[in-house]
Amino acid sequence: MRAARAVRAPYGAAVCRETVDIGGLRRTFTVVRPDPIRANAPVVLVFHGAYQNATTFRLATRRALDGVADTSGAIVAYLNTHRWHWNDARVDTSFAARTTGVDDIAFTTAAVDHLVRRHAADASRVHAVGFSNGGYLVFRLLHEIPELLAGAAVISAAQPAAENFAPHVSRLHPLPTLIIHGTADRVVPYGGGRVSLGGRHSGGRCLSARDTAEYYARRNGMNVGATTGRAAHGRGAYPTGSRHTPVEYTEYRQHPHPPVVLYTVHGGGHAVPTPGRTLGSLLGQDRRSLDSAGVIEDFFGLARRR
Repeated sequence: MRAARAVRAPYGAAVCRETVDIGGLRRTFTVVRPDPIRANAPVVLVFHGAYQNATTFRLATRRALDGVADTSGAIVAYLNTHRWHWNDARVDTSFAARTTGVDDIAFTTAAVDHLVRRHAADASRVHAVGFSNGGYLVFRLLHEIPELLAGAAVISAAQPAAENFAPHVSRLHPLPTLIIHGTADRVVPYGGGRVSLGGRHSGGRCLSARDTAEYYARRNGMNVGATTGRAAHGRGAYPTGSRHTPVEYTEYRQHPHPPVVLYTVHGGGHAVPTPGRTLGSLLGQDRRSLDSAGVIEDFFGLARRR
């Protein structure tokens, strides 16, 4: 295992590229950490989307999740795919990661072990964030190695339908789960159905965003209905858009079970909602509707240093 020399980010964090070896395959990830780092820091694992890598994902999101290292003292690790895709939780994919059996579960486990040993991170506070293809990998983590995690956040991905769901095992270990999804998502339909990118690549059928939230609520042991309303305005951590892109908040809470929360971005496309970010017509629009990094940081309960 190796780590490259750290480079300072504009806000004072250190950024470096680190590696682990998985069965002879060199896997890489970008680590953004406080400088100086504190012992027992929480960890946020970030899994980018298809045809991205850690660098392009950080640029596309304006490095919003980098800021979590500054505001909460967390170690943020952006993991990289092998050959542009994750071996995620879906049966119906033709990605090389699946057809060649790339072991992304072992990669995730090794990355956490590396961060705990090298940076003295807190193994009991490891959180996973996944976008699109990365979100589908997080669904797999929630079933195969949930004990490794303290919470999960999934953006622009929905639970695969039963015939399209492919975890090797399914361990029941309830975890706080956050879902962020836009109603105008043209890749992963908000209302459920077949996943596709411009009609060229199929990702099989998925549940709707609301059914996904209900699925994880039941999995967490809850038997209550959802509470729904418009997310509150005026919170400094995450503005919730304008009248053109209202954000609807749906939660499942029943003590002592871990909560499940869905943020519905009305008019939002296949994107990580980030203030100031606007995408083109192919993937739908994201009109500065939500500060996803702030939502994620608050949901995971990461203590702010400000």
